[in-house]
Amino acid sequence: MDFLEVPTIKKKQFVIGNFLTGESKHEIIADIYKGLTAKQKYISSRFFYDDNGSLLFEKITELPEYYPTRTEKSILKGIVSEIIGNSEQLNIIELGSGDCSKISILLDTVSKSKLNHIRYIPVDISEAAIMKSAGFLAVKYPGLKIHGLLADFMKHLTTLPGEGNRLICFFGSTLGNLTRRQATAFLLDIKTLMRPGDRFLLGLDMVKDIDIVEAAYNDKQGVTALFNKNILNVINEYAQTNFNPNDFKHIAFYNAEKARIEMHLMSTTDVVIRSADFPERVFLKKGETIHTENSHKFTDADIQNFATATGLKIENIYSDKNQWFSLVNFK
Repeated sequence: MDFLEVPTIKKKQFVIGNFLTGESKHEIIADIYKGLTAKQKYISSRFFYDDNGSLLFEKITELPEYYPTRTEKSILKGIVSEIIGNSEQLNIIELGSGDCSKISILLDTVSKSKLNHIRYIPVDISEAAIMKSAGFLAVKYPGLKIHGLLADFMKHLTTLPGEGNRLICFFGSTLGNLTRRQATAFLLDIKTLMRPGDRFLLGLDMVKDIDIVEAAYNDKQGVTALFNKNILNVINEYAQTNFNPNDFKHIAFYNAEKARIEMHLMSTTDVVIRSADFPERVFLKKGETIHTENSHKFTDADIQNFATATGLKIENIYSDKNQWFSLVNFK
């Protein structure tokens, strides 16, 4: 299905194409049940981002313990002129766009007279997040063309617009939520879509002191715990299950062998989960966990390995003074 031929939400200042309308509820619920009956129970991290989950994640990015967002923004501010380059007829595509704070750093450098030569394409599974960002950007940057894409970037990459010069942005180290094999396959898909002149700006959270990493996912205010537990509310909505988030404890720890933070929900009591759409009930024993997210951390060697495996060429690697985070400019 073509980028401009999907059901759209039209506002005066922007348009949002919806690629999620074709998803089968039966398939989604089957995937949920499969995860909840696996040996290590899991729920896909895609279910974090309902409206409440998106708001909670915005709060997480502002926490003192959560270094990735502010560190990435500090790097971006230092390289923005180089990254934005010649803004004539430029498509800026942001995968997993969330809020618009990072893309605003780029757009702030564009003169008002050149804004009408830029089209911004935010791609996210949260309609609320795209609507909020698009509305804000349309007011702040008059003349900017905005065509949002309500889509799962893991499934709908081929729907991205192909015309013009393209700057594809994948911020926040979201790549770290994938396994190494999945990450390489995803980058290969990106490379396949790219043409000469296109650029791909990738954010990566780097390996660092374990205490710093674990604190970022176990904040003192408990916002990350609320975010993690909210995934159960989302599953209740999708599958009409009877999860009670109060029956679970947020767990986040660094798995040094796999260089990743793991987030789990640990049952504090024996639990029986029912749904009319499940073939059978799901049982959780006290102390059993549901794995909700991985957040892999990377090294310079990982970056080089990605380039070697995919054929993407590293234009530049930008990092902060502590080497906590990196932005990699591929072409």
